[in-house]
Amino acid sequence: MNSACWRDIQQYKYQLTDSYTITIQIEPDSDIQTEFMTLTTEGVLSIPKQYAWDGPSGITIDTKSFMRGSLVHDALYQLMRLGKLDYEVHRKTADQILKDICIEDGMWKFRAAYVYRAVRIFGKKHADPANRITCMPPKQ
Repeated sequence: MNSACWRDIQQYKYQLTDSYTITIQIEPDSDIQTEFMTLTTEGVLSIPKQYAWDGPSGITIDTKSFMRGSLVHDALYQLMRLGKLDYEVHRKTADQILKDICIEDGMWKFRAAYVYRAVRIFGKKHADPANRITCMPPKQ
């Protein structure tokens, strides 16, 4: 008997009105291309128009200084959940990228440090692909 497997997804709150590209400090060994985004070996992350994400997570307020960082962070965590990026290797850098973008966009450094600490403490389960898949009946 085959298993039916699925991932729980959250309700998305935001959607890009134009594509977005940024160069980041994560440079995979080979280009990554999914239907949702691409990440090149030079660290160029391209997220297409209409990409949806849930914005800042946890006990926080969705401010302008948090939006671009949450977009990039959510995209990187999605690549980790899909198994395209090794979360044990790249999660800390993704969390730092979130912090850096938030500061660049005007977030107070104290708040950005708090955000960084929160994703370091609570983010692992959201990046680990093993924690996001349910199968029925369970795979043998």
